[in-house]
Amino acid sequence: MKIKKGFVLREVCGEQVIMGEGLGALDFGKLLCLNETAAWLWNRAVDAGEFTVEGLAEDLCGEYEVSPEQARTDVAAIVAEWQKVGVVE
Repeated sequence: MKIKKGFVLREVCGEQVIMGEGLGALDFGKLLCLNETAAWLWNRAVDAGEFTVEGLAEDLCGEYEVSPEQARTDVAAIVAEWQKVGVVE
């Protein structure tokens, strides 16, 4: 998977939000608020280019004190949300 072109993470009024820029904004038309961990995962996914749930879960375990099972569950949930709103492909 990868983050679709035209979607960026920005800080708006102290909140981390995904928004569309350029053509991405035309079809998206909303903001998606992320907590600190989800924003960290978004940045890892952007940096990686191509990413997997498993790879992000491993990264999460390296950054935070979380079990591999919990990391996989949490990452799968946020990536599913990103897929649902159409910001990953």
